[in-house]
Amino acid sequence: MRLSGIFVYPIKSCGGISLTESEVAERGLASDRRYMLVDRTGRFVSQREEPRLCQVKVAFEGERLRATAPGAAPLGLPRELEGVGLEPRPYRVWESEGRALREPEGSRWFSEFLQAEVSLLYMPDSERRAVSPKRARPEDIVSFADGYPLLLISEASLQELNSRLERPLEMQRFRPNLVVSGCDPYAEDTFTSLRIGEVSFRGVKRCERCVITTLDPETGEGGKEPLRTLAKYRLREGKVWFGMNLIHDGPGTLRLGDEVYLQ
Repeated sequence: MRLSGIFVYPIKSCGGISLTESEVAERGLASDRRYMLVDRTGRFVSQREEPRLCQVKVAFEGERLRATAPGAAPLGLPRELEGVGLEPRPYRVWESEGRALREPEGSRWFSEFLQAEVSLLYMPDSERRAVSPKRARPEDIVSFADGYPLLLISEASLQELNSRLERPLEMQRFRPNLVVSGCDPYAEDTFTSLRIGEVSFRGVKRCERCVITTLDPETGEGGKEPLRTLAKYRLREGKVWFGMNLIHDGPGTLRLGDEVYLQ
């Protein structure tokens, strides 16, 4: 098996960036989901509520991020935000709560684009959002990802799913961080301990999929696939599963082509 895809999503629920290599930091891949939108109450805002976030594309420009969307001027943001003079705000991601820094320019930009009052928050290094203790170690922390630092999917799993669909879907529909080649479909269901290049990971929980997978990542338009088809053969405990959530054991560098070993 080899690592065939690396993706980060600097702003939660906005477009991803395909990389040839990435540092694995404390919270997961560097720059992954350090920004997030929240509503007036501090609850996170995602494509579930705002499908138009599919249309927000993000790119790296040196030490900055560039976000673009139809009908809006480009937005520039620092990849790492300093906390001086910025207002801490409460946030809530599912059952997880904490405090993060409000970025004023990005908050205005997204509020205008969505025509709704939202705030763009950045997770500073001082914020230590813990991973669910049911499946993690006390020192494991995570960014604004739903629950775990990384998501892995195999190319074979997507190919097998596409063989059942009238219209094949692209991998970005499932928003993985890591993609691997050279294994059987759904082999990742059984990954409990693995090493990719120089970094070791624990496979802690299969990923339950939601309505975001039914949104066209270019337009935000919804449909019934792939959940309708996945429910026919990937339904367990009333949920549809596709991909494996990972927790890393330490820092390192991942590169496309790295070998993947099961431990």
